Amino acid sequence: MDHEEVTEFLGQVPLLQCLPGSSIRRIAEAVQVKNYEPGDYVAREGEPVNGLYIIVDGQAEVSAPANAEEANRPDYVLNKYDYFGYGTNSSVHQVNVVALSKLTCFILPNQYGHLLQPKTIWNAEETPEHSLLEQILHLEPLEVDIFRGFTLPEAPTFRQVFGGQFIGQALAAASKTVDCLKMVHSLHAIFLVAGDNNIPIIYQVHRARDGSSFATRKVEAKQKGLVVFTLIASFQKEEVGFEHQAAIMPDVPPPEQLLNLEEIRERRLTDPRFPSQYRNLAAKKKFIPWPIEMRFCEGSASQHKPRSRFRSPSGANFWFG
Repeated sequence: MDHEEVTEFLGQVPLLQCLPGSSIRRIAEAVQVKNYEPGDYVAREGEPVNGLYIIVDGQAEVSAPANAEEANRPDYVLNKYDYFGYGTNSSVHQVNVVALSKLTCFILPNQYGHLLQPKTIWNAEETPEHSLLEQILHLEPLEVDIFRGFTLPEAPTFRQVFGGQFIGQALAAASKTVDCLKMVHSLHAIFLVAGDNNIPIIYQVHRARDGSSFATRKVEAKQKGLVVFTLIASFQKEEVGFEHQAAIMPDVPPPEQLLNLEEIRERRLTDPRFPSQYRNLAAKKKFIPWPIEMRFCEGSASQHKPRSRFRSPSGANFWFG
């Protein structure tokens, strides 16, 4: 296997799918390949654990310690993508692992174990500070394909869970079940019930399809046992193909010439064309910056004038970053 094939393989291992792509790439560089013949011991009871073992090809049998009662001997078979040696409570193997056929394993030595516990969901390197956007998209893995998300006090809420938060967190959950070489290229979202800001959101990922180039995921967001939001996302490996749409940059002013949301708010507070009730209510609310900054490309005058009773244009341009 070349480096890209190793990376793609590791992206299919359930234990590793919650890791950032940079961690998986570094693990791909660190793993060692070891081959075994049928009957060879891969691990012996009582021997030191020297790393994480991942089955690449073949089968191995796990047998219980010799002193275990016959009724409690949990003999079973390990197959492709299975793993052992990580998360043990002791520094020695508790069971025997024996190759049943010709067996190939990846071994991640103990000195690279920190790659399995990154400090951030985006990068294998330790980062001292996390942006608000990253904190919102950070999900707690509960078990394979199930994650828990939260609405932070600083996050945009609009009296209920912000729709963009549902989409972002659901897409983050889906991406953690797809190998890191596949990138999202389309999605469809359905908002079923208003989300509650005050309770966690459980995201359950369903693996609809896994192909060599494409993968499809369905994500259900649940609160109080009810599905409140669903997302279907398709992922694809980067490939050379036809360009179906020419990207034409519209003629708009640069972002530094436009007002940000806080500046628009300040102007509205002192604009006599807005009702005093609106201005007083807005003045009492603390301004919370959005995780993604947006600057609307309409003229500076239109950014702070009251809404007209006439229909606005069907399209709008804005910068975000």
